[in-house]
This record gives sequence, structure tokens and C-alpha cells, in this order.
Amino acid sequence: MSPDELRDRIPLREMTFSASRSGGPGGQNVNKVSTKVELRFDVRNSSSLTEHEKEQILASLKNRISSDGELIIISQSERTQLLNKRKAISKFYELVSEALTGKRERRATSPSKVSKARRLEDKRKHSGIKKMRRESGISDDEI
Repeated sequence: MSPDELRDRIPLREMTFSASRSGGPGGQNVNKVSTKVELRFDVRNSSSLTEHEKEQILASLKNRISSDGELIIISQSERTQLLNKRKAISKFYELVSEALTGKRERRATSPSKVSKARRLEDKRKHSGIKKMRRESGISDDEI
């Protein structure tokens, strides 16, 4: 599911925003204005997601979800609260989109004939070098 599809499904009213002082760029402005934005989304109580989707999000984003079941996203890289809010919203939709998409299953493949031949040739070369060292009497410690 793409982030654009999620924008239509998950309304902004299900998200809560709070602002605080940021440690990011802004010069003297940092000490005066609350530009850091924290987005909270209650995954468990969301009415726009199915139970299966909630389980997928809770499992794949467990490091970003609080004990209350809230997905927390913080943005403080921009100089204004509005830009940080926009950035947090877009990051939210991207993360949820990735969580709902899931990973593709890996299909097992076998090595090609060329890679097998290359590996065996490398082994022969390495073996030959070691054999020459034994015959000449030079030990590995001297090299």
C-alpha cells in the first residue's frame, strides 16, 4: 500500500501533535520557539485500520511504539513548527506503508557455473602459493 493511499484512509484527526523546544538548527530562535513536533498515533484504537493491519504495524514498528500502543514520530530537523509537522506526517505515512507492504520471500538460488569455476580457480592459485612456500622453506612468519 502506497503512502498516497494511506493519506486517503487515515485522517489527520486520528493523530495528535505536540510541540516543544528543539535542539536543531535555528540559532537564538531555538531557545524561544517550540519547533520540535511529536506525532502520536494510537494504533490499537484506530478506526481506519483493520485488525490484521494493526497487528502488522505493531509487529514491524515495535521499536517506535510505546507501551500504550501509540506510534511516536519526532521531527526537529527544520526551523519552523509547520515544516516539522509536515515532515512528521510524511514520515508517518512512509513508515506505515512499509510496515503494511511486508517483505518479499527470498527465493533460494544455486551458484552459477562461472562462479563455481572462479571459486575453484582461486582455491587452486592459493594452494599453489602455499605449496611454493613449503618447498622454498619460507615460513608465514617471515612474510
